Amino acid sequence: MAHYDPGTADPLSLSGVVPPTVTAFGDDGSVDYDLTAAHARFVVDRGVHGVFPLGTNGEFALLSGAERDRAVEAVVSEVGDEVPVIAGVGEPSTRGTIARADAADAAGADGLVVVTPYYYPLDGEAAVTHYRRIAAATDLPVYVYHIPGRTGNALSLSTLEGIAAIETVAGVKDSSTDVPWLVRAIDAEPELTFLSGSDSLLVAGLEAGCSGMVSAVANVFPELVVSLYTAYDDGDEDRARELQSRVLGVREALKAGDSYMSGVKTALALRGFDPGPLRSPLRRMNEEERDRLGKRLEDLEVL
Repeated sequence: MAHYDPGTADPLSLSGVVPPTVTAFGDDGSVDYDLTAAHARFVVDRGVHGVFPLGTNGEFALLSGAERDRAVEAVVSEVGDEVPVIAGVGEPSTRGTIARADAADAAGADGLVVVTPYYYPLDGEAAVTHYRRIAAATDLPVYVYHIPGRTGNALSLSTLEGIAAIETVAGVKDSSTDVPWLVRAIDAEPELTFLSGSDSLLVAGLEAGCSGMVSAVANVFPELVVSLYTAYDDGDEDRARELQSRVLGVREALKAGDSYMSGVKTALALRGFDPGPLRSPLRRMNEEERDRLGKRLEDLEVL
């Protein structure tokens, strides 16, 4: 079957494959903005439908506010005329998030991805107020980024209902891997666009009612994930499942390092696009891990 339509509350009508693009660094750990933009170009040239700079894969929590603002600017100036750019602007504080949102808006981003505040526990009322204040400070559509495993803050369905009622909230990027939560959220809030945030649930997400996916595998092998989405959209579910199986193999190989991003950046370098190191304390795969990854990706016939 074809994919579900984006939500009616989503002015960007997001669908398809939206990679959480990487932030490139020089050997000294400084941000390489040209190379960061070049990675957005790399995935756009290979058929993705949008880009999401400064997600988890973009190491956003390790960047200063000024670095984050410049990274968004670099990506928008490179690919903003071709695909929607939804910029990660979330910070632990409402005030910080609004500052990042203002800068992303000024840079020409098309939408804002606002991760639930992290580190401090948050109740439902505080979460709704947070999103209400951000929405009041910007005209851009806001996409809620739900990743409780990283933030420590899960959104209940009743809290999501409160957030969804905010006028410029347009969608949800769900990385909870809580499929019952996702199915119920989609059923309860059909006006929102839902994007699946886990490579383990690309086909399952589409079947549940997501219109697209934010895929870390698509940072390295955009063609593979675009083929999966296209197959599903064309009604060739068998082919989509076959490709999901290959994505699972790639995901497993990438996750063998210190962090998923370690595998992503190492695999990108193996593909001939070297985005430099991860920002400390994260690290790239060592030589032995890299060789093992290369062998595994060759076995999966993606390299």
